[in-house]
Amino acid sequence: MKLSKGPLGKQRTRRGAAAISTTVVLLSAGVLVVLASGAQAAPSAVPLGTADSFAVLAGSGITNTGPTTLNGDLGTFPTTTVTGTASITQTGTNHGGDGVTQSAKTDLVTAYNNAAGQGPTSPISGDLGGRTLAPGVYNSASSIGLTGTLTLDAGGDSSAVFVFQAGSTLTTASASRVSLTNGAQSCNVFWQIGSSATLGTGSTFRGTVIALASITVTTGVTVDGRVLARDGAVTLDTATITRPVCAAAPAATTAAATTAAATTAAATTTAATTTAPAATTTAPAVVPPKPAVTTVKKPAPVKPAPVKPTPVKKPVPVKATPTKPKPVKVTPVKKPVPVKVAPVKPAKPAVGKPPVGDFGFTG
Repeated sequence: MKLSKGPLGKQRTRRGAAAISTTVVLLSAGVLVVLASGAQAAPSAVPLGTADSFAVLAGSGITNTGPTTLNGDLGTFPTTTVTGTASITQTGTNHGGDGVTQSAKTDLVTAYNNAAGQGPTSPISGDLGGRTLAPGVYNSASSIGLTGTLTLDAGGDSSAVFVFQAGSTLTTASASRVSLTNGAQSCNVFWQIGSSATLGTGSTFRGTVIALASITVTTGVTVDGRVLARDGAVTLDTATITRPVCAAAPAATTAAATTAAATTAAATTTAATTTAPAATTTAPAVVPPKPAVTTVKKPAPVKPAPVKPTPVKKPVPVKATPTKPKPVKVTPVKKPVPVKVAPVKPAKPAVGKPPVGDFGFTG
């Protein structure tokens, strides 16, 4: 069947092409909407500021009983009393109530408010034992309890964050434990407690506890995290508390790149299989422009220019001009003029007088 070349045929062709373009755009937008609606705001790690280096931080003093091991700093302010330090083995600094502790307490208030204000939240109630939770913000209007094992699954993302918000207390039973899997890290787990926290004997706990009031760590508890009491005291009994350090997260494919790839694939597939309603020919596929790929050329090797040695010129011989001595004129010595000596005539002796010197007598 041949398409009409008249005005009506051209009009139908234009309508068919417009319908194809509209369908492709709507489907592409639909993919974007679905992907965007499926994404939720991920929680962020709570900024601890200068409180990050502390394993134990209190507001109303610290009391220890039995051999306790601390890997991290210790401090309390405004009550600066710390008892039982003789049985504490510490890798870190006991700041007491010094300036470092005071700064950390100020940052702790900021951290508490940050943890309490994160969302959107997923409601939790009752006991968390036996559950497996994905990264997110979990909120209980009252208390949080743990009997048995709570598993936190990061889904392969080592930077995934878990935030728990309790309106009142946190209480863990004896021998209870928090288990981490698929890349979850203790440094990214935070417990914001609106009142006090108590960790049961022999339990294994992970994450940073930020309590408004007091924190009690009973006998034989192991904490891979921190116990930070904003206003109240911290009580320890033969416990081991280790400040966590995050491992570097591996590079991951961004959500934006994945979304763009999915959108491109959907648009290309839809356009390729859609035909114009008013014609029997298949409309050409709408292929989105390929992203420009910048090819980085390897720099051409730089050949060093040959260095030509500068020839050393032979020294120009210096001709010595012989110096002719000037003749010395010798002034001849004139012969002395002979001096003529006039002969001296002897004086005639006076008559009658003997000559002088004559001692003879005249006879």
